[in-house]
Amino acid sequence: MYRLTIHELHERMRNKDVTALEVTEVLLERIREVDPRIKAYHTVTEQEAMRGAQEADRRIAAGKASPLTGVALAIKDNMCTQGIKTTCASKILEDFIPPYDATVVKRLKEENGVLLGKTNMDEFAMGSSTENSRFMVTHNPWNLETTPGGSSGGSAAAVAANVCIAALGSDTGGSIRQPAACCGVVGMKPTYGRISRYGLVAFGSSLDQIGPITKDMEDCAILLNAIAGHDPLDSTSIDLPTPDYCAALVKDVKGWTLGVPKEFFVEGMDPEVEEQVGQAIRVLEGLGATVKEISLPHTGYAVATYYIICTAEASSNLARYDGVKYGFRAPGAKELMDMYLETRSEGFGPEVKRRIMLGTYVLSSGYYDAYYRKASQVRTLIKDDFEKAFAGCDVIITPTTPTPAFRLGEKVQDPLQMYLSDIFTISVNLAGVPALSIPCGFSKGGLPIGLQIIGRHCEEERIIQAAYTFEQNTDHHTKRPQLS
Repeated sequence: MYRLTIHELHERMRNKDVTALEVTEVLLERIREVDPRIKAYHTVTEQEAMRGAQEADRRIAAGKASPLTGVALAIKDNMCTQGIKTTCASKILEDFIPPYDATVVKRLKEENGVLLGKTNMDEFAMGSSTENSRFMVTHNPWNLETTPGGSSGGSAAAVAANVCIAALGSDTGGSIRQPAACCGVVGMKPTYGRISRYGLVAFGSSLDQIGPITKDMEDCAILLNAIAGHDPLDSTSIDLPTPDYCAALVKDVKGWTLGVPKEFFVEGMDPEVEEQVGQAIRVLEGLGATVKEISLPHTGYAVATYYIICTAEASSNLARYDGVKYGFRAPGAKELMDMYLETRSEGFGPEVKRRIMLGTYVLSSGYYDAYYRKASQVRTLIKDDFEKAFAGCDVIITPTTPTPAFRLGEKVQDPLQMYLSDIFTISVNLAGVPALSIPCGFSKGGLPIGLQIIGRHCEEERIIQAAYTFEQNTDHHTKRPQLS
């Protein structure tokens, strides 16, 4: 039962083959059995899940079920959940219980989705391996010695390991797509502003975006339907009509032009990734699409640009955690400045402190123009690259990651190598365009490989259609790790 997708589960519950309560009980048992090895969850909300399942069964009995009614979901632990801990995997927020729900959580509750718990992540979403959590290290279900990716590694691992039906993650520089690729599931970063960020604990406010992590494309469209749309509580929310994303589940790319950027097939990329992505492109070509080499000439500057902008925004956003109003406060300080210093020194982990220091430096007097202003100008050039490329193609196809999942501990002592794990995803965040990762094959070692499909602003339907067409002509999405 835990192997079911959202749409399969909805059909069974509607036909009275199974109840939401039965599904929830099975998944809670599955969490108890499997998650001690995976460590996908930081908090399991068993009582809330059981109450939610009972309410869902009442809605189903009354004939008022939505596609998400009774579906057991996991939420990344940087989205506010009323009455449930929201820690961002940080000591500084380890006892924080929000008084309100994030807009996406509220919308899932309105659909009578069942909240199983909060998933582990890199602290404040800063990382590519889910090794920066204050509480635990999450393991990839395909190989427990490898990383699930990050920072939404807990959500991606939970979906892959069948300890939830679907999950939400957040993506600042690839933090949905990269772990989705590492764990062999679907992960989408929608257009910036398409989904409300209200109640998402901020890391890089001009880059952060919430999105779905699911077992297949139909589930992705269903979950996107539930959470997308304008929100007056988020000043960056796009005030445009929200399409029915399920209507984009069409098996057809005949006559489409697929742009393949030469800058994304670089020296040092794992040959198995290049091979599997090449095969995926040939599948789409065989279905009637035309493949065209394109150029995104400023891609080489994306990593440097991203790590100036995101650290600057992190420095500003994380200034609020000072031990005064809420969160952890270091004991014993006699002076206010000592309390600030000790609280932040003890409350933040090393990666968060590294990024705060980098961000403070690039915003400091005398360096702002040389770094932050210049990075903002390059960001505009990267955005322009995408606009020019889309003038001649329908979607852009790239690898999601340069390698399959790497071993735990392999890059912890080398921040630059860790940052390069997101080399193929960060330019999408800088440009604000939508993109998704879909499984496209496996390495010889049995690790998943992801295909990234990128679309124009507010054209999620187009990338959903391309991905669905590929998915329906392959079987990579049907494979799951063998966990007893």
